[in-house]
Formats: sequence, C-alpha cells, structure tokens
Amino acid sequence: MITTKNLQQLAETHGTPLFVIDHDELRSNYATFKKYLPRVQAYCAIKANPDPAIVKTLFDVEASFDVSSIQEFNVVYENIKTMPEQERHEWIRDKIIYANTIKATETLAKLDKYKPLLTFDNREEIIKIRQFAPNARLVLRLLVSNAGAMVELSSKFGAEPSEAVDLILEAEKQGLTVEGLSFHVGSQTSNFENYVQAINIAALIFKEAKERGYDKMNLLDIGGGFPAPYDASVKPFSELAAVINTELERLFPPEIKIIAEPGRFIVATAGTAVSKIIGKTVRHGKLCYYIDDGVYHTFSGVIFDHCEYHFDSFKKGSTQICTVFGPTCDGLDVISKTEELPSNLERDDILYSRNIGAYSGATSTHFNGFPPAKVVHVNRYLLRHTALHPDYCVA
Repeated sequence: MITTKNLQQLAETHGTPLFVIDHDELRSNYATFKKYLPRVQAYCAIKANPDPAIVKTLFDVEASFDVSSIQEFNVVYENIKTMPEQERHEWIRDKIIYANTIKATETLAKLDKYKPLLTFDNREEIIKIRQFAPNARLVLRLLVSNAGAMVELSSKFGAEPSEAVDLILEAEKQGLTVEGLSFHVGSQTSNFENYVQAINIAALIFKEAKERGYDKMNLLDIGGGFPAPYDASVKPFSELAAVINTELERLFPPEIKIIAEPGRFIVATAGTAVSKIIGKTVRHGKLCYYIDDGVYHTFSGVIFDHCEYHFDSFKKGSTQICTVFGPTCDGLDVISKTEELPSNLERDDILYSRNIGAYSGATSTHFNGFPPAKVVHVNRYLLRHTALHPDYCVA
C-alpha cells in the first residue's frame, strides 16, 4: 500500500492534482479474485479505468478483458500487436469479450475477422450481427435483479428470461451460434442474493434450450458487480465468492466455462487522488475548502458513479464538518458537503482520497480549461525486476 509519506513525496515532486495508481494493488486484487473464484476466468472490464498502463499490468498477469468499444479493444490490442497473426487471433478469441449489447455496424465489421465473442439481448441486434459480423460467437445477456446495487443496469440491458430461448433459436436460424448466457447484477452490489437468483435463472434457460433442441451452449458469464471495499459496510469478497461457488458447483458441470467481468473490484483500491487546497472561506456558517481537483476531473464518480469520496489530510487538528468544492465555476462542482476535516487547514495544504481508482479518471474532462490530474504509476514490481531507480517507477 502507498503510504502517506509516499503521497507527500509524490506531491512535492510532481505537484497537484495527482491521480496515483498502485500497480502492486492491481496485481493483488486480481490475485484475490482468482483465489476465491478459481473456476472463473476474469475478463477485467476496461471501462472502469482504461489507462493503458493498467491494462498492461493486467495483461502481464494473464488477465482476460471485457471491452465495450473499438477504442477499448484497441487499448488491449496494443499488447498483442507484435504476436504472429494466428496467435493474435487465437488470443483475442480466448481473452476478449465485447460485452456491450448494442454495437455500431462499423465496430462489428472491424471485429468480424477475429470471430469475436459478443453479447446481445434483442432480435434487431441478431440481424445486425448476421449482416456485419457473421463469424461472431454470441452470448445472450439476461435481465436479472439489480436490487441493492449502487449503479442499476437492468433498465437498459438484458433480455427477459421468458424470451431467452426464442432469441437463441432465432440467432441459430440466422446462421449464428449462441455459446452461452451472461448477466449483470448491477455495479457495486450489496445484495448477494442477486447472484443466486441470476445463476439459477441461467441454469433454467440452459435446461430449456436443451429441451427445445439447442445444445451448443458451453459458457456462463456472471458479469460484474463485485463490490470494492470502500468502507466497513462492504462484506468481504470471500463471502460473496463462497455464495457464487456453491451455486456454480450445484448447477453447472465442469465442462461449462465460467467467466466474469470484474472492473471496480480490480481497480478501485489501486487509485488515490492527491489535491491541494486553493481557497478557504465560510459560507452560511459552514467552513468550505476549494481544491484543485473536482467532479469534472478525478472526482467525476460523484456525478457518473453515485460514489461518495472522503478525504484525509497530512495536517492534523480538531475537525469539523465542512464542504469541499472543486476548482471550476460550476455550482455542480461539489465533491462533498459532509466532510470531516481539520479546521486549521490553509491554502496549499494537501488532501488525499483513497479508493478512487474506478470510474474516476475514466470520465475526466477538460471543462472550464482545467486539465485532468497528472497520472503517476507506482510499480514496485517493475523496480524489483529491473535496474530502475529511484523509489518509484513513474509514467
């Protein structure tokens, strides 16, 4: 873990705002996922943080990838472009799922030569895929409960379970092969029962498809939603994994390949924002701090991800509830109205916010002319295995 002393040193060296990525933490989170879900092949969701250096670290530990656009596909592709063509195509077929159920025709045409694994959830998409990516292998995404999730996805994606087999047979009629089913219980889900229900629904659809003469499915994608440990209210990942393992072992024989799309769980705890106080005042009787980062930048998860971020300070002192604003001229740029911070902080003092690696820098902008935070990669593994110096490998 990156210490407060490390963060202070980085701020002194590089200035602020900073977005610090701990690559040891990325590797640790990926290893934890594999440890507790050993049967599940992890297709890390690029959308949580598409930084190429993060993708490279995950590639190096032999992760697979969930992409949602041709741009995300290209970020992954950079790591394999020097492979021989046949090996490269085989890697893509085994290691990438294009998990956006609605795809542009141009994207389908570009992916077709790789015989890609694609999700779909409606008849119109079947027709589109048949026309522009006839070599694709399909995965039908199901509509499942998102109750208790921080970010709900069921209103936008997923076929009703009652129409699932009809869609599978329609795809077969169009000359396409449906290799399996997928679902997503919602991002940062706290309701483990969502996984139980979804896995059971998928098992019933496997059974119905076979009874109706379709026996080509050999894959189940249990999606994402695995909660990052933002605070003590989040149950340990090991508890969720035990629930999932029990249902998979009970309902799906070993020959069925199980994959998942962890994103937030892999990258959330690997990111730390470091910012500087640029202003201080009292408004309506409440202490307010203004910092050089905000919701249009690293803290964009406040708007786009329903996230609440908290701050710590290097300076200690008696605390009070205050508001933390970002630097822009927009009244929407409010990071927190209930932050407990020392009241003796002054201009140029440094704040930091941990567990901000997911859906933060991914949606950062240049609004109001303020550039995004500088990204600093801390990669101790690379230092241990090369002659690099000093303390950090920074990109």
